[in-house]
Amino acid sequence: MSGAHFRQTSEVTSTDLYEVTMALSYLREGMQAPATFSLFVRGLPPGRGFLVAAGLEPALDYLARFRVSRSDVETFAETLRRPVQDLEPLHGLTFDGQVRAVPEGRLVFAGEPLLEVTAPLPQAQLVETYLLSLVCHQTAVASKAARCVLAAAGRPLVDFSLRRNHGPQAGMQAARLCALVGFAGTSNVAAAHVYDVPAVGTMAHSYIEAFASEEQAFRAFARTHPGPVTFLVDTYDTDHGVATAARVLKDLGLGPGCAIRLDSGDLGALARRARTALDAAGLADVQIIASGGLDEYGVDQLVQDGAPIDAYAVGTKVGTAADAPYLDAAYKLVEYDGRPVMKLSSAKVTAPGPKQVFRGPGLRDVIGLANEEPPEGTELLLRPVMRGGLRTEAAGTLGAARARFEADLAALPREARRIRRPITPVPSVSTRLTTLTKVVHHRIADRTGPGQ
Repeated sequence: MSGAHFRQTSEVTSTDLYEVTMALSYLREGMQAPATFSLFVRGLPPGRGFLVAAGLEPALDYLARFRVSRSDVETFAETLRRPVQDLEPLHGLTFDGQVRAVPEGRLVFAGEPLLEVTAPLPQAQLVETYLLSLVCHQTAVASKAARCVLAAAGRPLVDFSLRRNHGPQAGMQAARLCALVGFAGTSNVAAAHVYDVPAVGTMAHSYIEAFASEEQAFRAFARTHPGPVTFLVDTYDTDHGVATAARVLKDLGLGPGCAIRLDSGDLGALARRARTALDAAGLADVQIIASGGLDEYGVDQLVQDGAPIDAYAVGTKVGTAADAPYLDAAYKLVEYDGRPVMKLSSAKVTAPGPKQVFRGPGLRDVIGLANEEPPEGTELLLRPVMRGGLRTEAAGTLGAARARFEADLAALPREARRIRRPITPVPSVSTRLTTLTKVVHHRIADRTGPGQ
């Protein structure tokens, strides 16, 4: 590795090398006819009954500003160790294609396109890596967060993931996605400001340790923050911390809106003892917040056990989608210059042609061709969102995405909503798509068979 400092890069050059080499070859060969690529998830991760479509809004922003600059060409040339003039055909390339996509917040299943891009082949190819990175990471995190919402069964959730996310940008995305599926707030100050969601936070154990006693720490914090406060009570002995917090709250006349936070240990048992102590002190309106390595499994267990916890703060495992941190997703060419194409590799066969998902009641889906008539009583899941490189409508809001999520979640079969051992709905395939797949398969087999 050469160079003594980090170099600035652009979104355009944040791509896999083969996207550049392929796009350049297409341009030199004059292959600029329209191509359609389909982005979909081959199979859901273990333990998932659904996915939440996410990442579309930043993906559209990326496509709208996509342009290969002179600096990008120079970066490509330097990386490929080629003369700049060899990469010159890429200069000025923009995205002026079309996108049909599943709106953010909708539930999707394996094999269903989250989006389809139709554009001149070099353009559609060059944006592949960035689109996959945006959509896959955000869909994975949104799906994990949505399961926490199910587990909490109506109790508020807050996002505490920033310090454990895979970088600040991922932290911003996680806060946005948690808000999309219904979290009540985030500890991420920048995200709270940008996305207009409540900023939520308490104090760290280091704050308590900096004072001579817990009581001094609690009183000092309340002096600086006279509104509702939340005291972290498990720095030393949790039961003693709860008693101290109760005494300070009563002395200062604080109660409604205040809370204590439990961050370690047997949260269920500690919450029961804390509730008893707070009630005995006349602080029945002081809430209990639990945090510390929680995700949907931990939250679900506490809820099922009847732990008297009023709200949950989840971080590391949710912001990183720890048990399923990636999706087996693909961005595959399905049509070029009006010719349907498909891949026949073992275990990675793709279906040809631009697609549509027809959704019936109870999220019973049919994957078909984009140009076929919808079955009666169904709606189209993929909508036109970009034409000529421009959005077809104003950017979507978190509120609208959340409403779509809540509607789909309410319609999701009960067995797919389960936290443990969910049963995932399996979309059916239309007769026309099945027929086209057989025709294209035979055409390829005839062309590539023995002796060809």
